[in-house]
Amino acid sequence: MRIKVAGPCASGKSTLAARLRALGYEASSTAQDHSYVPDMWQRLNPPDLLVYLDLSLPTAHRRGRTDWDQAYLDEQKHRLRHARAHCDLYLATDELTEEQVMACVLAFLQESGPDRPGSTPGGQRPTNE
Repeated sequence: MRIKVAGPCASGKSTLAARLRALGYEASSTAQDHSYVPDMWQRLNPPDLLVYLDLSLPTAHRRGRTDWDQAYLDEQKHRLRHARAHCDLYLATDELTEEQVMACVLAFLQESGPDRPGSTPGGQRPTNE
């Protein structure tokens, strides 16, 4: 199963993808937050499952992105709106540790089952903003 992780910078995409790869999953993060092509996440190595990680500005600042303002984060989220609308699992990472994010994703993968890539039992789909 090919897993792609999308979300704004500092949301934990690279960390999650690396941890999933260490467990043998085919996982990668996407640079969709830097692309003006809304469905870029689908065009390059289309995933079977899309995980969207999110964060707030205070969390971005806490994670070292101190030069960001809300407009900058909003622009990233605007570029990511297609991925967010089509994700299989949405996680706000503000209050979650790396271990908790990993546990949520692994639980979702276990619930979804290997024969049902992209299914959403137990997953959270975001509401449109």
